[in-house]
Amino acid sequence: MTKYRFITAVLFIFSMILFTSCNTAGKTAEESEEEEVIPEDIVEMREDQIKLANIETGSFEMQSLSGTLKVNGLVVVAPQNMATVCAPMGGFIKNTTLMSGNAVSKGQTLAVIENQEFVEIQRNYLEVKNNFEYAEAEYKRHNELYKEDVYSQKNVQQVTVEYKNLKGQMKAFEQKLTLIGINPATLNEDDISSSVALRSPISGFVTTVNVNLGKFVSPSDVLFGIVNSDHLLLELTLYEKDAAKVVKGQKIRFFINNETEQHEAVITHTGQSVNADKTYKVYASVSGGCKNVLPGMYVNAMIETSGETVTALPSDAVVSFDDKDYIFIFDKNKEEDGKPFTEYRIIEVHKGVTDKGYTEIILPEGFNIQTAKVVIKGAYNLLSAKKNAGEMAC
Repeated sequence: MTKYRFITAVLFIFSMILFTSCNTAGKTAEESEEEEVIPEDIVEMREDQIKLANIETGSFEMQSLSGTLKVNGLVVVAPQNMATVCAPMGGFIKNTTLMSGNAVSKGQTLAVIENQEFVEIQRNYLEVKNNFEYAEAEYKRHNELYKEDVYSQKNVQQVTVEYKNLKGQMKAFEQKLTLIGINPATLNEDDISSSVALRSPISGFVTTVNVNLGKFVSPSDVLFGIVNSDHLLLELTLYEKDAAKVVKGQKIRFFINNETEQHEAVITHTGQSVNADKTYKVYASVSGGCKNVLPGMYVNAMIETSGETVTALPSDAVVSFDDKDYIFIFDKNKEEDGKPFTEYRIIEVHKGVTDKGYTEIILPEGFNIQTAKVVIKGAYNLLSAKKNAGEMAC
């Protein structure tokens, strides 16, 4: 009998708990339906929560900020410090000793090229030169005699035409000889050769070698590539919005290959147009000698921007979430069930330069900075409250 009373008592207590739970759940559901729906861009906090979160509001400030822009780019050389060497008339490679990486000086022989056409050009030049010397003497003699009325004007004109034709031919051959690397001023009948030296137009390092002994090359073939790395440049890529922040003369600090060694450069000129992908090119001259900096290397650079007066806030006032930046502003005070509450509105912004503990703020269009009270302390606590509410969950 006692056993049955115990079981009955337990069942009664369980039933009461279940009944109470159901009533509580019902009331909770009813209360939830009556709760105020808070907009997604609002965070609501009680007075005690505001004190606990150490939230303070303030105003936007106009600050003169100078900071750094982090950009990427490549090490390049100016066009005048790069050379592509070809054989103007082609021929067979008779001799070469260079390999990629060799240092060369301006005027140094890169290769010797052999071509029978070189012989014909030299022979024709010397023949025309000899004829021209005779024609020049006749031209002068006939002009003197014409002045003394010994020769007719017709004879003088014939001599003049022949003289000028030979002079034109000789000048043309001189240009062709210079093109293939032969100095016409020193050429004579004893110096005719089927080989010419291909010389370096600049000093630097050989980057490309496309020759070997006996190979026939045409005028369009690239035989050697030479780069002078004494004056390196940085080609940096900026976004369109940062174009106004860089000017000639600004200093740059850059790093290569994830090294800790810092190198310096100075902006020499900026691009005058924006590319289709909304990027903007800036060029800087590398300062001093950097032995481990070579053309084609990838660089991480920081541009020191000049001071400008901009709309700014203390850096702690700006919070980031999901690759976006936000600030909080005071929205309104209210009461619920006799208790005071404050609502803060979250605003998406864009950050500019950061300097001296302040960050440039780029606000949405139409935002009134004169009347806005912005949260300058405790913004991260508001962001945490917002995320915990589930409204900013990814």
